[in-house]
Amino acid sequence: MTAITDVPGIRVGHMQKNDGGWLSGVTVVLPPPGTVGSIDVRGGGPGTHETDALDPTTLVSTVDAVVLTGGSAFGLASATGAQLWCEEQGRGFAVPGTVVPIVPAAAIFDLGRGGDVRARPDADMGY
Repeated sequence: MTAITDVPGIRVGHMQKNDGGWLSGVTVVLPPPGTVGSIDVRGGGPGTHETDALDPTTLVSTVDAVVLTGGSAFGLASATGAQLWCEEQGRGFAVPGTVVPIVPAAAIFDLGRGGDVRARPDADMGY
């Protein structure tokens, strides 16, 4: 195996922009339903979303998608798009009337690499 998609059941979506001032992107990893997640957060200024949901003492131990994004903390908005997609697919923790997808996300700091600092991933890119 040489790629994450060689693992049975793993799907990956990616979108990047590198023109018009853009130098960033988003990767969404879709594991098979029921996949248990874990994380190790390090660094002095981590940009994360919903990573506390991966604590083994929380109500839900599985993840529906994992988002890796650029754009620093602003790029975490891309997790909303992945969460909406998962909800449409029925992937998530069942609650009356819908599901709540568990979508942890982490961002890298890529602002100021020469592109427009306002050109950063959003919900549409995560979707």
